[in-house]
Amino acid sequence: MRDITITKYIKYIGVDDDDLDLFENQYIVPNGMSYNSYIIIDDKIAIMDTVDERKKSEWLVNLKRELNGKIPDYLIISHMEPDHSACIKDLIDMYSNIKLVGNQKTFEIFDQFFHIDIEDKKIIVKENTELNLGHHILQFIMAPMLHWPEVMMTYEKNNHVLFTADGFGKFGTLNTNEDWTCEARRYYFGIVGKYGMQVQMLLNKIKNLDKIYYAGDFDPEGLQIADKLKDLYKDKVEFMLYDEKYYE
Repeated sequence: MRDITITKYIKYIGVDDDDLDLFENQYIVPNGMSYNSYIIIDDKIAIMDTVDERKKSEWLVNLKRELNGKIPDYLIISHMEPDHSACIKDLIDMYSNIKLVGNQKTFEIFDQFFHIDIEDKKIIVKENTELNLGHHILQFIMAPMLHWPEVMMTYEKNNHVLFTADGFGKFGTLNTNEDWTCEARRYYFGIVGKYGMQVQMLLNKIKNLDKIYYAGDFDPEGLQIADKLKDLYKDKVEFMLYDEKYYE
């Protein structure tokens, strides 16, 4: 796993799957796939998604390292597809008091994957529900049919971090040196492309967030995207490392 720190207290605990040939048994992935998961360390500790069963042991190592003996309070379930959710039961077995945060559709689908009683663990959230962890405030944004009906995103309001589920993903592991845009396009076409209306609805919701950070490629295509973001989101967009001096 690459050592990735989003902020001092938001850490990446996901894993790369270098040995995967077909994602979801249909999409060729010559450079494998990454399963993204994060942890927010605060007065209350939140885990953002689990990972695929194939990489459970590696994920648990990453999780325990960042917990460093602490006990997690919440698991945020952004999506019930197995590459996001396969380790939920393992997490419950390890931390019996953990609460599961999802929307109504999340828990309707939950029973199709797990046959366990979670009635005392459920926290059901709706559009713009907030969860206060202490210094971090999570705001939940419903993103139905991107690309399942229960999908939701989470916006951390103080650091302006958006956890996007499957909304803006790509094929390939994080340690792969490849053209990002090619595999991102192929992912979009294959996974969420037919839900274009839902993508547009989500982009309109994002306009209401406090701040949007963009760190795209400093090339003609990246500059074109930056111009479109500026037109759409005005002064809410902040461009990171977006000056010629960083590339001299």
